[in-house]
Amino acid sequence: VFTMLLILPLGILATSLLWWKSPSAIRHRVPDGWEAVILIPVIIALVWASFALSMPLEHALFGGDMRSWMYNELGIGFDQRNALVIGLAMGFAVIPTIFSITEDAIFSVPKHLTLGSLALGATPWQTLVRVVILTASPGIFSAVMIGLGRAVGETMIVLMATGNTPVMDFSVFEGMRTLAANIAVEMPESEVDSSHYRILFLAAMVLLSFTFVVNTLAEIVRHRLRKKYSSL
Repeated sequence: VFTMLLILPLGILATSLLWWKSPSAIRHRVPDGWEAVILIPVIIALVWASFALSMPLEHALFGGDMRSWMYNELGIGFDQRNALVIGLAMGFAVIPTIFSITEDAIFSVPKHLTLGSLALGATPWQTLVRVVILTASPGIFSAVMIGLGRAVGETMIVLMATGNTPVMDFSVFEGMRTLAANIAVEMPESEVDSSHYRILFLAAMVLLSFTFVVNTLAEIVRHRLRKKYSSL
């Protein structure tokens, strides 16, 4: 995980920089919207490099045992299945949905707004930040909230990747158990009409209430954003 967090962002940034600096003749050969496909082999190569370099880096930086080094030097425990792993896993599960809806929102911005901004002397970056993103902000916000709802309601990915421990703290290197996973695990084992059974239903009610409140606030914010920027 440490090598992936170190190598993946640097590799993707380096690839993006090389693509930006590459000759226009090469960039124009790739159809519009297919630039992200180039990252697929890059990510595969970076993941392979992360696994290949994990042991040498662990020996060089942490004396061969990263867990012992973190506990002895920093006082931080490290579980193999922890919140950091589930964060990466849920990122892979949620980002495609957010990206797809955000892309639709951005490309739905009327063309005359961008052309008018450029005609008035704004740079492409200013047009993107002050016109396109602001106009598409209701759709972008909706995409983020849909992704958040997807992450909050996820059960099996969280259940399998977090260690499923009911004892939690605020460290991202420790295991955890979400409300949805807790209900899925303990409901089959609870006795009907017992205190345990009722507490699980209370947890479900808390999860439902949280989802309802978040969705309501998201709808209010989205409506205000749409009302504010609909006059553009």
